[in-house]
Amino acid sequence: MNIDFQLHDMLAKDCIEVYEFPLCKVLLMNDSQYPWFILVPKVNDVLDIYELEWEQQIQFLNESSLLSEVLMAMFKGTKLNVAAIGNICPQLHVHHIVRFSDDIAWPKPVWGAFPAIAYDNDALDKIKHEVKTALSKVAE
Repeated sequence: MNIDFQLHDMLAKDCIEVYEFPLCKVLLMNDSQYPWFILVPKVNDVLDIYELEWEQQIQFLNESSLLSEVLMAMFKGTKLNVAAIGNICPQLHVHHIVRFSDDIAWPKPVWGAFPAIAYDNDALDKIKHEVKTALSKVAE
């Protein structure tokens, strides 16, 4: 783990930390309209996946695949959108968004489609607990 790692202010403002893999932090985007998680490698000054060390790239892929599998099993979505855009927030982060054919933005991308609706405290506690528990079980 990188003890000097700093999460970008934009991610810290918009997200809630849920879990830590060996390489990445798992964040929950504070938008209750979609199960929207973000994977952030705990490596400073990296903008894109190819800039990670080779072993880190493999670890990242493993953690992303594990997160993807858990999210789709939990939320039973129609499709999982995985994307690394990073045009506004430069820190490497990869979105994992469970989509449903009846969600408000379907079939278009979620970015900028609708203003975010923050989780209330009860819903936030519930989703954090459920995802953390599921990831803990499969990451053992």
